[in-house]
Amino acid sequence: MIKWLILIGVIVFICIIEWIREIVTFKVTHYDIRSDKFKELQHERKVVFLSDLHNNRYGKNNEKLLSAIKEQNPDLILIGGDMLIGKSNVSSKVAEDFVSKLTGICPIYYANGNHEQRMKVYSEYGTMFQEYKDILESSGVTFIENECVDVSWDKCQVKIYGLEIPVGYYKKFQKQTLPVDVVEEQICEPKADCYNILLAHNPTYTDTYLKWGADMVLSGHFHGGVVRIPKLGGIITPQWHMFPKYSGELTEKNGKHVVVSKGLGTHTLKIRFLNPAEVIVLHLSGK
Repeated sequence: MIKWLILIGVIVFICIIEWIREIVTFKVTHYDIRSDKFKELQHERKVVFLSDLHNNRYGKNNEKLLSAIKEQNPDLILIGGDMLIGKSNVSSKVAEDFVSKLTGICPIYYANGNHEQRMKVYSEYGTMFQEYKDILESSGVTFIENECVDVSWDKCQVKIYGLEIPVGYYKKFQKQTLPVDVVEEQICEPKADCYNILLAHNPTYTDTYLKWGADMVLSGHFHGGVVRIPKLGGIITPQWHMFPKYSGELTEKNGKHVVVSKGLGTHTLKIRFLNPAEVIVLHLSGK
């Protein structure tokens, strides 16, 4: 009995150490994205995707995180939302300082997550979101809120859409269906002759995003499912749904790609296990 208690104690201690380690560190995840729509690219393009920082810090003033991103020498940085914590008593300065410093690397496009969106929608937050947005735009960040921007690489035309679904689709303990026409009402239809990248924070509705016509979906929100089980993926979502279909991985479907970030931070439930925070680097090239 004593041996079993010692063994259990050792296992629990190791798990706690790993949990702490994953809270304070991050990794760089590389994904190869190949598409016929990139066949005119003269060389590989590199895109860094960031999501769910939630005011977290890696080193003083996020120096470790900034250094890791600079080392990638990206052509573009895409932000999938929730860089701050959307609470009226929580400052957004950590997110402001970090994102502002990214502008010296390459162009940045920022789509809102549910934390930014609720600050924008609900009157209790006053002008917090607008002030945050103004600071970042003045530093050179481009927000895409239910709109799109065009990027030209060689002879390849890329459209980047920033989708904000109605806030009701983030309600806890509810499973809803997001119709394609709701997405079209928000951001119109995609262009068939372009490579369409959809920044859509909530991966619950990924199948709808693909039906809409996204060539690549970039999401976050689930923080990797908090705890991940090998071959099964994440355990739980912020809406308290178990074993989500997409939670922190690359999935290819009929030539289209779904990339879900495990995020860079946590809030409220500060737990990660077998689920390291990550910076995602997308290597784009033709087939």
